[in-house]
Amino acid sequence: MLILLLGIILLHIAALVLLFVSTIVSAWTTGTGSTSDLWVNCTTSCVPASTGWIQAVQALMILSIIFSCLSLFLFFCQLFTLQKGGRFFLTGTFQIIALFVMSGAIIYTVKSPQWVQKEDTFGYSYILAWVAFPLALISGLIYVILRKRE
Repeated sequence: MLILLLGIILLHIAALVLLFVSTIVSAWTTGTGSTSDLWVNCTTSCVPASTGWIQAVQALMILSIIFSCLSLFLFFCQLFTLQKGGRFFLTGTFQIIALFVMSGAIIYTVKSPQWVQKEDTFGYSYILAWVAFPLALISGLIYVILRKRE
C-alpha cells in the first residue's frame, strides 16, 4: 500500500511540475530567432500578451496549477482524516478539474496562427502541457477509484 501511495504522489507531482514548467517557460512556439509563450511574443520585438484568447489560455493554465496543488493538499488531508474504506472523491474531483490544461492547449492550438509567424513550430512547453493532460487525468481517475486502507 505504501508503494502504491508513493507512486500516486509521484505521478501527481510529475503532472504538477509539467504544468508549472509549461506555464512559466517561454517556448510554446519557436522559430528562427523568435519565441512565443503565454506571456510575451518575441518575434520581431517582445510584445506582452493582450488579446482575449491568450488571456483565456493564461487563466486556464493558472487554474489548472491551482486545482492540481489543491488536489495534492486535499489528498494529504484526506489521507490522515478519511475513514477506513472511504474514497478520495474530493481529491479526484479537484484533480480532474485541473484538466483545464487541455482547454488552454486547444485554444492555443487553434488561435496561435494569429499570434505567431506561420513558419514557427510548437515548442517543448506546448508539448509538456499536452503531456501533463493525460498524467492529470490518470491521477484524477486513480484518486476517484482509490480506497483508504488501514
